Order: sequence, then structure tokens, then C-alpha cells
Amino acid sequence: MRGMNSETVDLIYLDPPFNSNANYAAPIGSVAAGAEFKDTWTLSDIDVEWINLMEAREPSLYRVLLSAMRDSDKSYLAYMAVRLLEMRRLLKETGSIYLHCDPTMSHYLKLVMDAIFGRDAFRREIVWNLQTSSGFKSQVNGFVRGHDVILYYGRAGFIFNKQYLPHKEAYKARFRKKDGDGRFYRDDRSGGRRQYLDQTRGVMLTDVWSDIMSFQQAATSAEIVGYPTQKPLALLERIIAASSNEGDVVLDPFAGCATTCVAAEKLDREWVGIDLSPKAAELVNERLRGEMGDLFHHAYVTSRADIPPRTDLGNLQRYNSAFNKNFLYGEQSGDCAGCRTHFEKRHLEVDHIIARAKGGTDHLDNLQLLCGHCNAVKGDRGMEYLRIKLQLVA
Repeated sequence: MRGMNSETVDLIYLDPPFNSNANYAAPIGSVAAGAEFKDTWTLSDIDVEWINLMEAREPSLYRVLLSAMRDSDKSYLAYMAVRLLEMRRLLKETGSIYLHCDPTMSHYLKLVMDAIFGRDAFRREIVWNLQTSSGFKSQVNGFVRGHDVILYYGRAGFIFNKQYLPHKEAYKARFRKKDGDGRFYRDDRSGGRRQYLDQTRGVMLTDVWSDIMSFQQAATSAEIVGYPTQKPLALLERIIAASSNEGDVVLDPFAGCATTCVAAEKLDREWVGIDLSPKAAELVNERLRGEMGDLFHHAYVTSRADIPPRTDLGNLQRYNSAFNKNFLYGEQSGDCAGCRTHFEKRHLEVDHIIARAKGGTDHLDNLQLLCGHCNAVKGDRGMEYLRIKLQLVA
């Protein structure tokens, strides 16, 4: 996401890890074999400097992180927060974002989303009824968890296309009469006005979705590729149809087995999928060929593992350029970002806040000035390491 231009995405759907304290892998022999991810969290999973940066730049978000009850929760929320901040940058003013989670962390994630996108951008908490109350889940000592949560946020000019469910047969049976053109109607309402069945679009969809079956219930669905936490195409098609138009750009930063990408392609949207596993790119091709047959004319999906260069910032300066050094010197008032000692500019060195090895880029917002001693102590480690070292010396 750091390599994508700002305000280029119309719709984001993400189905990230849920902090379930479990690890997942696709079964051997399945189409998705080789895909796996962990969903257990400690503070060693993140760069602690992310949290320090949030304290300085996103104070309301930082307060949410402080409210986390356990270190594992704080680690998970920091991991999610830095990604959601990038999504805020990418989303157009007419854009929407749907975050799929479960009750384990939905209350914390709601606060994170409020802090990043604003409470005014909150539209609905969608309850997806999983329709599961049997099997292993039924052995729990309490109520069986039967739903996922989808947090839906839309920016100021958000797109929304109303969605409808088909009328039930009992309702359609009221349209007993037929006119000369063969159209069914009813005229038993006040005033005897005719209402035609083909003029009613259906039942308007609410924020409780009970008509899409989960794969936990439909375990033999032809869609299943064996990927853990796979979601049905119908779920993504509904979200994409509701909050985007043909030709819009859809992003899934946790693409997994590519359900979002497949749904977007079927609905004539442009799309971007991101995933840690190379298997995701294979699954896009395989699933699109299976779903669309001859209609899938791309022949292949372009995939890349590097961070693409952004084109909305002009020419990116070499990280230690004179321009960057002059700018940072003014921003820091000539003080080292580590020991806070004032130096002449020639004694300060340009350093990455988040190291390149951790995904840090050469953009100005990831650069700082350190004195030669602090830069040597820090090396390619995080600022937390430097601060601890400086405290020990003091």
C-alpha cells in the first residue's frame, strides 16, 4: 500500500486476522495448499516505533492502543492501525471501507476505525449470520457464536447502491390478478390503486444478513478451495455492488484466496489484491478461469513483490539528499531525534525511522536526523532500541 498513490481507491474490503490466538493452514491436497498464516500476537510482531509515531501524529488513535487490556491486543491493534492509516490515505472522498471481523476484537477495532476515519464516517455495523449452531462449535459451554461483524465506514461523498432481497412467495401470492399484457397486480389496497409485481424491486436489505450461507454450513460448496477463513463470493458481490460502480477500483489488502478479486472482476471493477502468500496470485488466475471461463480474457494476473514507486509525490529524493537534510534540520530545530542534543547540520545524519528491512520507505515522513553516535548505536534497528541504550548510559 505504501507504493500506491493517494486517493485512488473507491472501495476497500479487508478480512484480516481476528486475533483468534490460533494459526491456520490450508489442508494438504486442497487447491490452496501452501497458504498459511498465524493469528497469535506479541509485541515482538511489530516495530514498537509504530506506536511511538502514533503517539506523536495520531493522539486519539494512540489513546485507543493504550486502552488495550493485554499486550497481545495492543500488538494486534498496532498492526492493524498502521495499515488502516494507509487505507485512509488511499481511499477517495467518495470511498467506503468494510472491515470484516468477529466479536473478539470488533469493539476495539470500532474505536480504531473511529479514530482513523472519524465517527461521522461510521455507517453501519453489519451482522452476518453464519447460521451455524452444530458441530464442534456446539460444544461450547454457553451461547454458540453465530455471527461475524462487518464494520462499514463511508467518507463524505460515499457511493451507495441500495440492495434488495427477493420477495417471499407468500407476498408474491397477493398479486393474483393479471392484466391484458400478462402482468400480475393487486388492487386490494386503499383507493383500489393497482400495484404491479414487476414494479417492486424486493425487500430492502437491512444490516443483518441471514441469506448468505457460510462455508461452515455449506461445507460441500463448489467454491471451496481449502483456504482457511475463505468467504463466499455472494458476500463480496453484495458489498461491491452496494458501494462501488462499474470501473471503480476495489482493494483487498488481505486478499487470501482472492474472493474479493474474483467478485470485482465479475462485476466489471478494477481491483488490487495484496497478500503475504504467493499462493494468492496463483489462486486469482485459477479461480477466475473457473468462474468466468472464456469471459476471463486477461490470460494472467500481474503480480509483484516489490513496493511500486508512487507517482503522486513528484520525483522521490534520494533519502539522504541535501533537500531532505535541510528540511529535517528545520523540522527538528537542529536537535538529534535520539539524544535531543543540538548540533550543527554537518554533524547530523539522515536515518530511517522504520528501517527498510521492516518496510520503511524513503519518504520524508519516515526520515529523521540523528547524530553520528546515535545513528551508529541504532544501526538498522528500531528507535526503541536506541532509546533503551540511551537510558542505560544515562
